[in-house]
Amino acid sequence: MGYLNNSVITVDAILTKKGREALARNDGSFRITQFALADDEIDYTLFNPSHPSGSAFYGEGIDGMPLLEAFPDEAQIMKYKLTTLPRGTAKLPILNVGYAAITLKQGAQLAITPQTLNYLDNEQTFETSGYSVTIADVRLMSSFEGLGINTEAATAANTQSTLGTNVSKTVIGTQINLRATTVNTLFGSQTSLNTTMTLVGLDSGARITIPVTINKTTT
Repeated sequence: MGYLNNSVITVDAILTKKGREALARNDGSFRITQFALADDEIDYTLFNPSHPSGSAFYGEGIDGMPLLEAFPDEAQIMKYKLTTLPRGTAKLPILNVGYAAITLKQGAQLAITPQTLNYLDNEQTFETSGYSVTIADVRLMSSFEGLGINTEAATAANTQSTLGTNVSKTVIGTQINLRATTVNTLFGSQTSLNTTMTLVGLDSGARITIPVTINKTTT
């Protein structure tokens, strides 16, 4: 969703690709129960506490920034969601998955257990609601599943199949299991295929995107 302009507060709300998939199932499962806010377009370096006209103009540069019109690709919009953290938080939570990048051979399996650092005064490194994990091209995986969270949203995400031209898939869990594809035809003349995996902490809002490479096994 996005504001159409800065002079009239008009909200433009549309369904994401994932929302359209859910609506297309037409089985009564599509229900909007939550919403999120984000500040992707905002450049906070424009805040100017030295503005000659005084404090009322400190944020003038930010107020005049153009905002994106809403579009349905959830992988490209609302990347930086606003979150509520405990009072006194000195450091923003960050995600650690143990890998700066993932490289797998065909058919290889990997289990990922994300951790959230700088979270709840470092008293725990996991998030109660788990993690949302999106693979940009699920065709590169023969299996991609989230484990450890049994909420309705997690169950729906983990059992949902992709439709039409949408090749991304999102799962929810505290552990993510994936297995690289064994289909040779996907590679064509290439020896490797590339995609990305984006992880978001559902309680902290921390986010990380890591590259994923699948190498073809030659015989």
